[in-house]
Amino acid sequence: MLSLAVAVLAVAAMCWPGGAGRLRLGASAAGPAVPGPGRRRWAEQHGAELVAGAAVLLGAVVAGPGGALAGAMAGGTAAFRLRAERRRRAGAAAGTGLIDALAVLVAELRAGAHPADAAKAAASEGHAGVGRALDAAAAAARLGGDVPSVLRTTGPARLRASLSRLADAWWLADRHGIPLAELLDTVRADTEQRVRFAAELQARLAGPRATAAVLAGLPLLGLALGYAMGASPLQVLAGTLAGQLLLVVGTGLACAGVLWSARLAAGAEAP
Repeated sequence: MLSLAVAVLAVAAMCWPGGAGRLRLGASAAGPAVPGPGRRRWAEQHGAELVAGAAVLLGAVVAGPGGALAGAMAGGTAAFRLRAERRRRAGAAAGTGLIDALAVLVAELRAGAHPADAAKAAASEGHAGVGRALDAAAAAARLGGDVPSVLRTTGPARLRASLSRLADAWWLADRHGIPLAELLDTVRADTEQRVRFAAELQARLAGPRATAAVLAGLPLLGLALGYAMGASPLQVLAGTLAGQLLLVVGTGLACAGVLWSARLAAGAEAP
């Protein structure tokens, strides 16, 4: 029973729906009431730790020390995948927010606004991290400071490369008198293309990721076949020293396969 529960928990954690999906599922189950943003934020921030803790507790209750260790490995792997997915979604949201902010910034500049006022207007659009960077840039532009340096050192780390390109465009405009709006529009188009490519890549990787999840769940098929043959594989895994050893080793190998598949996918995503 332990191996079945742990494996199901790991696979379910890898397939856990995103923020919008959780909202839709919650709305369909509980009616029109939607959880507040504070509760959703807490669940998103601590969901990985909750999954890992539940896996360890379940393993310890069902199969003792070996089950606790197997649960720790499965739960840790699931928590790692949940955190990676959360970072990926946050990066995609930040990229989209930067595109929206750059569109506003370019429109304001083309309408004749001062760069400081344009940056301030763009700061209110989109992602909070983008807003902080543009707020700082607006303050530097208003005071005659070094806007490119501010852009390179402010903002979320996941947008550091995009903000660095924005800083380079601002520097070129200051240094050579090139219209700032044209340079920033080029940066916006480049960022939009990168975000679109990343989304297409995620769609193409959905198949391999699903295959990896199915392979990680194949031990469940082995347990089912064992029961179909009249054996008691779960009793062996939970009640004997050899079974405890096999449970730990098998779970470790399954987790290693999941992590290796995730590493291969991350290599495909790397620029």
